[in-house]
Amino acid sequence: MEKYYLGIDLGSTTSKAVIINEKDEIIGRGITNTRANYKVAADIAREEAVYDARFTLLSQRLQKEIDSKPEFKKYMEDIRSVFQYQQFKRRMDSLEETLLATVNDFAYDNKADIVKELKMIIENIRPQIRHEFVNEDLGSKNQFFRDIVSERYNVEVENAEKSLFEPLMLAFDKSITPVENEMVKFNFKELVDESMQVLDEKYGGLADQKIEEGKEDWYYAELNAVKDNYKNVESTLRAHIDEIADQDIHISNMVGTGYGRALLPFPEDCIKSEILCHAFGAHAIFPKTRTVLDIGGQDTKAIQVDSHGLVTSFHMNDRCAAGCGRYLGYIADEFGISLNELGPEAMKADKETTICSTCTVFAGAEVKELLHNGEKRPNILAGLHKAIVQRAMSLIARSGGVREEFTFTGGVARNQAVLKYVKQMVTDSYGEVTMNIHTDSIFMGALGGAMFARRNIKVDLPSKENKIQDVTA
Repeated sequence: MEKYYLGIDLGSTTSKAVIINEKDEIIGRGITNTRANYKVAADIAREEAVYDARFTLLSQRLQKEIDSKPEFKKYMEDIRSVFQYQQFKRRMDSLEETLLATVNDFAYDNKADIVKELKMIIENIRPQIRHEFVNEDLGSKNQFFRDIVSERYNVEVENAEKSLFEPLMLAFDKSITPVENEMVKFNFKELVDESMQVLDEKYGGLADQKIEEGKEDWYYAELNAVKDNYKNVESTLRAHIDEIADQDIHISNMVGTGYGRALLPFPEDCIKSEILCHAFGAHAIFPKTRTVLDIGGQDTKAIQVDSHGLVTSFHMNDRCAAGCGRYLGYIADEFGISLNELGPEAMKADKETTICSTCTVFAGAEVKELLHNGEKRPNILAGLHKAIVQRAMSLIARSGGVREEFTFTGGVARNQAVLKYVKQMVTDSYGEVTMNIHTDSIFMGALGGAMFARRNIKVDLPSKENKIQDVTA
């Protein structure tokens, strides 16, 4: 039996899980937003990593076909996305039931109108979301259930009668958290079968598809290849799917890390500092890494590592959310946009507005004043992003600066505007150094945890003489 190792990074905003094999190869990744129930968040991330591992094992069996036949490559990409839709669909069913039950408990006089509007909203957003998963690759964007639904739900509510606005928003606020906190066990084979049926419908209708402007030639080449051969791909998959679905993903050891690691139901010797895990994970992907910057949801860490990926010194700010993911979330709420829209909006700026306050709450007040005075939103956001990176750069300087290769980890590494200012400021301060930003940046802590689990070694943070904490708010 092959052994696998699990790392779970329970962050304050997102929870990540990584499964590796005995060669330190990642075979499964899982991510979810961290809920009020930390255990559920960890369990969901782990289950997502297991599903992803099964797809990885399936892809490994079909590697020759995927490499040589475009229809196999396209089909495997599509079935993963549709599989995610099938998971989403079950949660959506649960949310609809919960929303209706919530409204039925209301004391509003116009309850019948609220129920009617609610059903219409659900009826409108269901096909939108299905289309985006099946045809527009929504599954690859790593948006969470709450974000996907709320963005579309809010648009529909804005178009409803004003008298219905408050009860409809209240119904959503009361219903979404209980649904998110449900630990739903999905049957892998059942969802794969359902996904194949959806792809049958999709590929069967390709003959009537019109060419869209902006689509590359390779896109249509892939679709044409799969249109003519998808039944052959489907047949090949079915020959393996039962065995893959029943295969035991045996977790030999696990390590938990992250801001909420103390809440994980793991033995004490299976808990590691996120500083150690981010450093170890970053070094595994980029062995020449000597400086790591991790901007997480609740704190920012500048870490120096040795040639083995072990921490030699670090400097962190954990006294205030300013300069972290929570700060960005707060600002997104102030502007009434999603977290994913912040970076692209800031990149539209023609200048960076100077933000004087370093406190999250005061920055919110300053933002409102700037907007009132006519300052452009992109310019304000650019200034906020720049201020975040300036705080991070001061931590890097105090930890020892940038040495050799620099690696950026954490969820904020996905923000384009933050990346822009990190690259700019590191270059300005330390010259032309190699800067590493990886597609798995957000998973580095979980990867480091999984690698510690495989090695089963005891490692501690540097002594207090080498550790300096930032206590400024």
